[in-house]
Amino acid sequence: MKLHIQPFTVNKRFPLTISRGTTAQTTNLWLRMEQDGLEGWGEASPFSIGGLPQTTDDLMAQLQAIAPQLEPYSPFDQQAIAPLLQSLPSAARTAIDLACHDWIGKAIGVPLWKLWGLDRQRIVPTSVTIGISAPEDARQRLLNWLKVTTVKAVKVKLGSPAGIEADKAMFLAVQEVAPVGAKLSVDANGGWSLEDAIALSHWLAEQGVTYLEQPLAPGQEADLVRLYGRSALPIFVDESCFTSRDIPGLCDRVHGINIKLMKSGGLSEALRLVHTAQAHGLQIMFGCYSDSILSNTAAAHLAPFADHLDLDSHLNLIDDPFQGATMQDGCLVPNDEPGLGVAVTPMR
Repeated sequence: MKLHIQPFTVNKRFPLTISRGTTAQTTNLWLRMEQDGLEGWGEASPFSIGGLPQTTDDLMAQLQAIAPQLEPYSPFDQQAIAPLLQSLPSAARTAIDLACHDWIGKAIGVPLWKLWGLDRQRIVPTSVTIGISAPEDARQRLLNWLKVTTVKAVKVKLGSPAGIEADKAMFLAVQEVAPVGAKLSVDANGGWSLEDAIALSHWLAEQGVTYLEQPLAPGQEADLVRLYGRSALPIFVDESCFTSRDIPGLCDRVHGINIKLMKSGGLSEALRLVHTAQAHGLQIMFGCYSDSILSNTAAAHLAPFADHLDLDSHLNLIDDPFQGATMQDGCLVPNDEPGLGVAVTPMR
């Protein structure tokens, strides 16, 4: 197999602010894997959790370094390839893994969801995300979302540096304009103390919130035990759960996990996360970083497994170079094309 790696920059229509900072633009990597006249496509998106940044430059360097080692192999050689990828950052592994899956699907002529025997009718609505902002700005952000797509679920980013009263004011502003019947969830990205998380779980439960995501900072997993016993809402973790190996240590203190392809290392590990979570009785959600529709389409192929979905990053891009899964009545649904079913957006 031969790898071709091309950077592309995507710009957000609206910058996204979470408890760790604000993002308005990212440069991602498009990986094309060529073998026997077919191309498999993957994407690597930079992201940072705590002291673990995966930058575009580092991802590019790592992919360029591994490319010659992969040339003797076929995308079918998954067991042989896996050890070569273990030293790579997870987003670099993701790009290669997605490209292998895309190539295999194209080689046998079926979409991945069909290869895995999944039912697209089980895909739940994906949420749209409201970043931390002043109440009026948050209200307007949701109104803007309503102009872009059908909204049946809303994720509100809390954990404001201004404190929990600012969080409450922002949430109420979003709630005022949320569509009737829309599912509301909250993601603090580790921005709360244990005491604030307990208090807000009860307040947010009274507001009809469905679940809390990452209420405590990664590294505070021991405190999740206390929160689990006192929270009025189910607890999901994101930054505290990268791979399937993390699940056994979390299953007694959370209700679910957020799987992101970039932090897990691709579809192969995402499938292991799904099955491990199911074996431990945990719920499943899929999320994203500043991913294009290429990566979100890949995640959408596994969406029938999910209880909750947050695959909206591509909807906030003004210059996504790809097209793939489409929004249908609030749900992100992969198509019938083989592999991922992703193509380059036609030039206007």
